Amino acid sequence: MITTAALAEAGKSAWCREHGVYPAELDKWRSSATAALAEPEEARASPQATRQDKKRIKELERDLLRKDRALAETAALLVLSKKVAAIFNKGEDE
Repeated sequence: MITTAALAEAGKSAWCREHGVYPAELDKWRSSATAALAEPEEARASPQATRQDKKRIKELERDLLRKDRALAETAALLVLSKKVAAIFNKGEDE
């Protein structure tokens, strides 16, 4: 948006074609940014809320990583148990 702010309509259209953006999208982004900046201070997140959100995100990421590792371990154990069962069942068939 900053790059295209000083451009004329032809220059803006050329920039949009070059970057794969429609001029209507550019106008929509500009109006969204203007509206966000015009919001009252209390509508924005406070620094304390931002810190709490970051802390919560870290907790959720740790929890997700723990669960992902547990799932990988369970899958590995399942594969190993099937291989062991296949080995012992193979010996019984002979």
